[in-house]
Amino acid sequence: MFENLGDRLQNAINKIKGYGKITEENISEISREIRLALLEADVNYQVVKEFINNVKEKALGEEVAKSLKPGEMFVKIVKDELVDLLGGEKKDLNINGNPSILMLVGLQGSGKTTTIGKLGNLLRKKYKKNPLLVACDVYRPAAIDQLKQLGKELNLTVYSEEIKDPVTISKNALKFAKENNYDYVLIDTAGRLHIDESLMQELQNINSEIKPQEVLLVIDSMIGQDAVNVINGFNEKLPLTGAILTKLDGDTRGGAALSIRHLTNVPIKFIGVSEKMDGLEEFYPERMATRILGMGDIMTMLEKAESVIDQDEAVRAAKKMQKGNFDLEDFLGQLKQIKKLGPLENIMKMLPGVPKEVKNAKIDPKDLAHVEAIIQSMTKEERRNPSILKASRKIRIAKGSARSVEEVNRLLKQFEQMKMMMKQFNKGNFKMPF
Repeated sequence: MFENLGDRLQNAINKIKGYGKITEENISEISREIRLALLEADVNYQVVKEFINNVKEKALGEEVAKSLKPGEMFVKIVKDELVDLLGGEKKDLNINGNPSILMLVGLQGSGKTTTIGKLGNLLRKKYKKNPLLVACDVYRPAAIDQLKQLGKELNLTVYSEEIKDPVTISKNALKFAKENNYDYVLIDTAGRLHIDESLMQELQNINSEIKPQEVLLVIDSMIGQDAVNVINGFNEKLPLTGAILTKLDGDTRGGAALSIRHLTNVPIKFIGVSEKMDGLEEFYPERMATRILGMGDIMTMLEKAESVIDQDEAVRAAKKMQKGNFDLEDFLGQLKQIKKLGPLENIMKMLPGVPKEVKNAKIDPKDLAHVEAIIQSMTKEERRNPSILKASRKIRIAKGSARSVEEVNRLLKQFEQMKMMMKQFNKGNFKMPF
């Protein structure tokens, strides 16, 4: 996500940090690099032009000229302009109503049906809602089957009927939701390969009948600048309240996200960041801007951790660390918790100040699986007291985990080094080894 753009922008602003003062000449040089980076990321030309003009105008202003650290001021200007480009303030989902109604629309293949499952999952987990999923894509039987399968997987109710009238289905679903105490209704609608009159008329009819609080357009971020045309096409006929950008994890350019709000005035409310059912994130313009500029995204990481990590287990492990009683049994528990956060390289990218080579390092999930296998091949006594692990036990553990004795020894050595570091931290006399 934004990988190429992020690298290019970070290289440009790192140059400006090294300048003792800001001049028209070096601002023009950096602006050229930023312009090229944005254009190559498939950002709309008009958006790029306005962005660069705003950055140059502010960078050459009196406030920057008088600053003790003009390079840092320039970075702040770029970040603020990026935030503004992405929509400024976060736009919250409307969760008021009895029940609240949300209609998802979009072209065929944009990921509507999968997204409605992810959205239902998020509404239940984060907002403690009881959502009802409604199958109104009556022309594609596979869509109804897919939604039912997602409902089964997520333990969410799916409402469907054997008729071909989506307006009647949505009206009956709303009645069903009220009678059965569902407080959020998510309508999955039909898509087409392109915008046409019959599709829009059908969506307008559903909208007139059930009057949803939210009409969200699901759009594949991989279509690039054409996203703007799709949004405008839907927005002319429907009162869009927001957009959901899917497959953003597979789009290393990200131009659609940087062009949409500025050119359509439709806010991005969610982004799809993985194929998993928890792979939908609320969209925060500021957090996304800091992520693009390599400043990390601690808040998103903390929220993710809060939602998936067992707090009691984390507190218990922290106390054992402080007392120096942390063992391999605890370490195994922590590994399992960390895996819930997703790929480690994604976590690294959210941390500020992590060197680029570490952020871009490919961490093979198999390595964690190997560590787990080694620890799981130990007895409880061995996990709690690794000092009893002599040669014969290590050979048994290596065979049981299908790893080598060398890997078992390496893990034990690294674990002992980690425990030593914890003791140093707790004594308050830890010194960096450089």
